Amino acid sequence: MDPTRLTALRSELARQGLDGFIVPRADEHLGEYVPASAERLAWLTGFTGSAGLAVVVTEKAAVFTDGRYVLQLAAQTDAAEWDRCHITDEPPPGWIAKHAPAGAKIGYDPLLIGEEGLARYTEAGLTMVPVPRNPVDAIWTDRPASPLNPALPHDLAHAGRSADDKRADIAKLLREAKQDAAVLTDPASVAWLLNIRGEDVPFTPFALGFALIHADGAAELFMDPRKLPEPTRAWLGNSVSVAGREALVPALAKLTGKTVRVDPAGSPVWFAQQIKAAGATVAAGPDPCLLPKARKNTIEQQGMRNAHARDAVAVCRFLHWVHDHGTSATEMAAAEKLLAFRQDVPLFRGESFPAISGAGEHGAIIHYRVTPETDRPIKPNEVYLIDSGGQYTDGTTDITRTVWTGPSDAPADVKAPVTAVMKGHIAIASAVFPQGVGGAHLDSFARRALWAMGLDYDHGTGHGVGSYLSVHEGPVSISRLARPVAIAEGMVLSDEPGFYWPDHYGIRLENLLLVRDAELPLAKKPFLRFETLTLAPFDTRLLDPALMDPWERDWLNAYHARVLREIGPALPPDTAAWLAQACREIV
Repeated sequence: MDPTRLTALRSELARQGLDGFIVPRADEHLGEYVPASAERLAWLTGFTGSAGLAVVVTEKAAVFTDGRYVLQLAAQTDAAEWDRCHITDEPPPGWIAKHAPAGAKIGYDPLLIGEEGLARYTEAGLTMVPVPRNPVDAIWTDRPASPLNPALPHDLAHAGRSADDKRADIAKLLREAKQDAAVLTDPASVAWLLNIRGEDVPFTPFALGFALIHADGAAELFMDPRKLPEPTRAWLGNSVSVAGREALVPALAKLTGKTVRVDPAGSPVWFAQQIKAAGATVAAGPDPCLLPKARKNTIEQQGMRNAHARDAVAVCRFLHWVHDHGTSATEMAAAEKLLAFRQDVPLFRGESFPAISGAGEHGAIIHYRVTPETDRPIKPNEVYLIDSGGQYTDGTTDITRTVWTGPSDAPADVKAPVTAVMKGHIAIASAVFPQGVGGAHLDSFARRALWAMGLDYDHGTGHGVGSYLSVHEGPVSISRLARPVAIAEGMVLSDEPGFYWPDHYGIRLENLLLVRDAELPLAKKPFLRFETLTLAPFDTRLLDPALMDPWERDWLNAYHARVLREIGPALPPDTAAWLAQACREIV
């Protein structure tokens, strides 16, 4: 990190009459993956994690992130310049109150923070001041240009439902809520609603833009016209108008007297401010596309199954390669090998996130990203964690496997926590629960065996996954911090408990699950269950079957039998033979 940048920012804050400024890791869509032009946090601090923010005041500065990135934060930032804070243990409003002068004016960019996020600062008694120009942008002289990749049609063979039908459904929802329109700021919602995809950000196939959906079903798309070739314009149809970003302010101004839904958590507060200034009523509510998008239709569900079956071929080839050649490779070489296997798979469009390839102590860094500077050999007789995923035209995958690199079983003191994580994974995968249950209700299922050992992990147990969209999709997650949204049929969620021993190793075991209706003869109300989509073996050399209940061993043996039955025939003979050994029964 260049310390002159922090000095330059403080000078710009003084010029704007501010005593401090918040620098979120976000763009104008508040998304996880952002274009290079929006990587303000990384440019200022050196921290490249996908979740965090910085606060700069007159005499102090701090960077905040969650448990996934605390080790990465320490490695990438200068302790002489930045306090490194766990965002839950030491929330930013409290840090500002402690370190900023009394009555300080703290600046924020209204396009980079949501209404709920801003409220955390104002409710703490801080004086928050919107800035007309982001001060980081004022000093970032070589800031990259915004992306101009084309938005392209997403075929009905994969989308499953036409954009006309989707717009009609959302319009009906708005009319029932007595709302005239809704603002869509999440590019994934725009992509889903209009059946388009793009390449504006890494790993997530959407085109950056905003939209208004009206109660009559008409939509306005605000996207640079250069990103919309004629075939895409024809695909959008006459009920979708197209204008550049500069048309957004006048379009919002025309909503005078209307009631407009804005998501207070997922949309920049700028939109609510603009709508109120136009004399319209802001109806705070979730993005109306979130739930319909999360509940995959039957075509999308089958697409996810198909994508996972093809992805499993690449993953099994990779795991076989690790078994035979892993200890002659480095972390980076292993990640590149897995990508090469995936590139052989039909309909592959790219990774769904940067592969986490962590050997030994690096596996304990929950969202470790190997670099040329940190790359190290994968050694014999250690734990190796590989978390990766693929984007396919018919689905999105995300899988984590933890393997032992020795010729025989792992030692007992390693097997015990791995087995506890496996028990937690099975507890989620086999859960049957009534409709109305949310992710917070299930999270402790995954932790029970770990808690019994005095162990835990500092991340959620599961997240939603999109259909050829974001690998991290709301509104449902399996977490103690999950919003009170019910799990519903058609959703795809990850199941990924873990354990991390700093400076030693990390364990995570992850499959994706499809929520299905459960047929229970005695049930007096609807119940749900999970269908496992991911198909690749777990490394049984890391497990102690004696620590597992008989039904847990039966679940794992049945899962492995399914993997062998469904994926084995698609593999080269040598890999199929390896898979047969990897899927052998445990007793």
